[in-house]
Amino acid sequence: MPDDSPQLLPGTLYMLILRTLAAGPLHGYAIARRIKQCSAEVLDVEEGSLYPALNRMLLKGWLRAEWGTSETNRKARFYQLTKEGQKQLVAEARDFDQLIAAIQLVMKNA
Repeated sequence: MPDDSPQLLPGTLYMLILRTLAAGPLHGYAIARRIKQCSAEVLDVEEGSLYPALNRMLLKGWLRAEWGTSETNRKARFYQLTKEGQKQLVAEARDFDQLIAAIQLVMKNA
C-alpha cells in the first residue's frame, strides 16, 4: 500500500525539531510524537531521519543532550536547545516564511 502522507520539504526537519524543543527538553521518540501530534497526525518523522538529524544538530552546537529516564522508565537521551539553537530557529523560521510566501506568489500568478 503506497504512503500518501505528505513529505517534509527539504530543510524543514531541523526547523521542526528546533521548534519542538523550544518548549523544553525531550527525548527522540517524544520529539517525533510531538511533531506528529502538532501536525494533526500528518507529519511522521521516522527514526532513520530523526536521529541522524539530532546528531548533526548536536555537532552544529544547536542542541545539547543528557541521559535521563523517559516516562516509560527507560534510559533515554534528552535534547535541549542551546543559545545557538534558539538563534538558528529564528533564522530557519524566517527563511521558511519567505520561501512559503514566494511559492504562494507563484501559485497565484503563474
